[in-house]
Amino acid sequence: MDSSFRPQSFEEFVGQEHLVGANAPLRKLVEKNALPHTFFYGPPGTGKTTLARIIARSLGRDFYELNATSLKIDEIRKIVARYEGALMKPLIFIDEVHRLSRNQQEVLLPIMEKKQALILGASTENPFFSLTAAIRSRSMLFSFEPLGDEDLRTIAVRVCAKLGCEIEEEALEYLLRISQGDARNVIKFLRAAAAIESRIDLKLLQRIAPASYHEGAKSDETHYALASALIKSIRGSDIDAALYYLARLIVSGEPPEFIARRLVILASEDIGNANPNALPLAVATMDAVKQIGYPEARIILAQCVIYLASSPKSNAAYAAINKAIKAIEEGAIYPIPKHLVPPKFEGYKYPHDYGGYVAQEYMSKKMRFYKSKGVGYEKRLDEWIAKIRGS
Repeated sequence: MDSSFRPQSFEEFVGQEHLVGANAPLRKLVEKNALPHTFFYGPPGTGKTTLARIIARSLGRDFYELNATSLKIDEIRKIVARYEGALMKPLIFIDEVHRLSRNQQEVLLPIMEKKQALILGASTENPFFSLTAAIRSRSMLFSFEPLGDEDLRTIAVRVCAKLGCEIEEEALEYLLRISQGDARNVIKFLRAAAAIESRIDLKLLQRIAPASYHEGAKSDETHYALASALIKSIRGSDIDAALYYLARLIVSGEPPEFIARRLVILASEDIGNANPNALPLAVATMDAVKQIGYPEARIILAQCVIYLASSPKSNAAYAAINKAIKAIEEGAIYPIPKHLVPPKFEGYKYPHDYGGYVAQEYMSKKMRFYKSKGVGYEKRLDEWIAKIRGS
């Protein structure tokens, strides 16, 4: 975002009230100078870098902005060396943090441990799985939400005031729709339009930003809503509807990794052991689209979507683990039978010594969580477990 349009304080910041509101935890941590190393993730153009700059200003720290895709280890070391012995350490902001290599993370770790700098990172993807356990244990993670219509409207009004232009209401509504929750889109289109005319109408905006290019995920139908529609269509075994929403996501520029991750979750949550091949296929899809990208990734995603929509459905595994977790959260904590506890395992019966199965107690209080739906391959598993137990 152009620095001339960046807000300079929490009060000027638009959106993300759960982070910057007067009583929001993140803001309180900053105000009390107690913010640990922190990573932001969320859609583009929602203020991640801007908020990092505001935090640096609020804390009175020098700000260094780096990008994980071009980050050199020596660069980090040189920044830290400049502040050796200084009372106020710098704030180092790293964009696309999910792309940090393991080697780069190993260099960051001692800097974080010794508090030689305050590390902030940002990503359009949840970086939880790309960061090492050591990094995660020393930092906090905050999610950003797509900007809503009112947020974008506020930004548009401010930008127009700075540009000295006016925008007609019909054009403004169109701008909100095509900006897809991204403040940078608002600024980009307004700057281009204002360079042509001081009064921006719908016709001008449509020439600059054709709807056909942007309306894959408009403001009242964000990528989250489209992703939800995709998943529900697959769950409902409607192949054509699933392909339609997949196409909407692709045309709107949704990263193939985002789509693939949701297909992996669906393969386990909604299909499970009714078709155990669904999960490895979805995982293979996720790996493949990371390596290939668009436009060819669309074919891989389509193949996976058709397979998942055509598969028998069962949420038995999903329901079972939820039921087990709920029981534990409600206090169902019972002692482990002594014959299962190391190192002695007194009285434990080794099933292989009994032909593969022997009846013995595995829970001190018998509880039932799993209930097969007998769908697809689950029926075969039911037959197996019945045969194993001799029932």
